[in-house]
Parts: sequence; C-alpha cells; structure tokens
Amino acid sequence: MAALVHSISFTGFKNGNYSGTRSLFTGSHSGTSSLLLRLTPNPTLSLHRRNIRVRAAETDTNPVESTTPEKAPAKNEGSSNLNQLLGIKGAAQETDKWKIRLQLTKPVTWAPLIWGVVCGAASSGNFNWTVEDVTKAIACMVLSGPLLTGYTQTLNDWYDREIDAINEPYRPIPSGAISESEVITQIWVLLLGGLGLAALLDVWAGHTVPSVFYIAVGGSILSYIYSAPPLKLKQNGWIGNFALGSSYICLPWWAGQALFGTLKPDVMVLTVLYSIAGLGIAIINDFKSIEGDRAMGLQSLPVAFGVDTAKWICVGAIDITQLSVAGYLFATGKQYYALALLGLVTPQIILQFQYFLKDPIKYDVKYQVICMHENAMEVYQLCGK
Repeated sequence: MAALVHSISFTGFKNGNYSGTRSLFTGSHSGTSSLLLRLTPNPTLSLHRRNIRVRAAETDTNPVESTTPEKAPAKNEGSSNLNQLLGIKGAAQETDKWKIRLQLTKPVTWAPLIWGVVCGAASSGNFNWTVEDVTKAIACMVLSGPLLTGYTQTLNDWYDREIDAINEPYRPIPSGAISESEVITQIWVLLLGGLGLAALLDVWAGHTVPSVFYIAVGGSILSYIYSAPPLKLKQNGWIGNFALGSSYICLPWWAGQALFGTLKPDVMVLTVLYSIAGLGIAIINDFKSIEGDRAMGLQSLPVAFGVDTAKWICVGAIDITQLSVAGYLFATGKQYYALALLGLVTPQIILQFQYFLKDPIKYDVKYQVICMHENAMEVYQLCGK
C-alpha cells in the first residue's frame, strides 16, 4: 500500500549572517511540501543541506481489486465445459439456461451428501438389497443432493452475487446470464420439491412422526440463515463454517438412517462432534472468495487470519478430528476399523502437503471433495459399527 510521504527541505548556515525571504511551495505532482529559504549572497557563508523524510503510518485505504479473470474460459479450453456442468471454477461461459441452472446447483457438491445417505441407510441395520429399499435410497439421495443441496447452493449464489461480482464476475448471476426472477423461481422449486419429497418418503416408510420431513425443514432453515441476512452465519468464519460443515455431514446421514430405522441420540451427538472436521472442510470453500469477502466485510477465516494461517487451521481441524476418531476406535477394541481409518487419512495428509498447503486457492474444490468423501466413510466407521 502506498504511504504518504512528506519531504521537508531546508538550508542550514554556519559562520555567517543571512538575510532573505521565505517562500512556501506545494508540489503539484508529488504532493510534497518544501520550505525554501532564499538568501542574500555572502562570501563567508558556508552552506549544508539536509533532507528529512517523514513517513506516515500505512493505512488500508486502497480499494480491493480482483485478481480473477474478467472473462470465463472459452468453451474449447480444456475441461471448462465439464467445470461448467459441475459448477466449479474455470467454467465456460454458457447461454443454455438449463446448463446454467445446473451450474447454480453445483453438482460437484452432491457426492458427499449422497454418500452420507448411503452410510445412514447402512448403519440403520434395516436396509436390504430389494427394489423397494434401493428405490427409497435413491429418492433420499435425490432429496439430499440435487434438490436441497441445489437449493442451498443457488440460494447462496443469490445472496453472494455482489461478492461474486468481485471474485468471479463471469458467474451466471453477476454476469446476467440468468435473470433474477429465474434464480428466485429455481430456489423455490428446489425447496418445495425437496420438502415435498421428504414428506412422501415419510409416508412411504410408514412413519408416525415425519422425521425425514423435519430433517429437511431444519436443513432448509439452516441453509437460509447461513446465506441470508439478518443472521447470515457465514459472516462469522467459525460459526458459519461449523454450520456448513455439520449440515454436510449430519443431515444426509440422519435422513438415511431415519428413513430405514430409528435415529438414535448417540449417533446424532457423534456426527455433530465429528463436524469439527467439517469446519475444516468448510474453510476450504472460503479461499476462493477472499477478495470479495474482504470488500463486503465478511470475516471468513482466510480474511481474518490470512491465507497461511487459515490453511493450517483448516487441515488441523480435519486431521486432528480424524486421528482422534482413530484413537477412539482403537481404545474401544476396534483395532481393524482404526487401521482402516488411518489408511483413509494417510493419503489425505499426503495430498495436503503435495497440493493444498502449497496453493489452497488453486486446489480448494478438488481437496474439499476428497475430504468430504473420506469424512463420510470415517463417520461410518464410527457410527455404523
């Protein structure tokens, strides 16, 4: 950041008298002031010149400028078309409205929630490989992934449109590729579709208490207060990331287990505690939005602590939680499960040092998907056995 520099130039005298006038000049180009004393000539006069530079304290007054490209990659550039369909960075500019709608739902984020449903169904102990149970499970995956995760991602993009205008101005909403009314319609269709499907699953399962519907309503409310004012949990890096991480780990698991069995309190507590790792996973999502978050006053952890500190908070939350779970399994006599968990954690830690810790902004999405998948498998080791 540029600092304001004042330069004062003056002339000193030794062994002589002087007479003269003072004139003050303000430089029109440098913004500095100089005090010049013009003197009557004196042959006995000895002159020396001093320059004093006074540097003011630096202030953060410069506007935040985006380092992201102003244009999306062309359609024939590498994997930009696939990125567009998956809803990740580097997506090609698209005009097809259905592809744009799909992009807003970020299909790349569906996988860990779908896996969470599988783990919840398996841990219920009542899932059987029949046509009916498989169909129920698939319907619950659609509920957790395309519908309610799609609702969450579209809602988040809608409330982040000003931030995206700084970070990724070529995204569908800030670029105007899709209208505001179309986005709002998509949010409502996905929300109501998800809640309706949840209610149908409760009827199908013969629930007297609509547990799947309640989980869907709770998750939908959490998604709203995470993204929307006045609460907007994501404004606080700790609270927002824990809320996001826990919803990705807990909600699909609870839905799958409640659909095929009884959701027990101990499983709910363990999955919430394991969401500490989800906190780290959620932090990964903040690295791509640093400039926009700073400009809009959002205190994400990369903004509050800087990239270098935040990346270590991120991997620390993930690794310490997972290694603690492995220790718990070992201490409770489940050594094989503990070893299996360590086998999953080891390549993740290797990838952290090879990629994420070197450049968390470049490898954020890829590493996030890996962590979500491994987290779901690890929670299965903890709760499903």
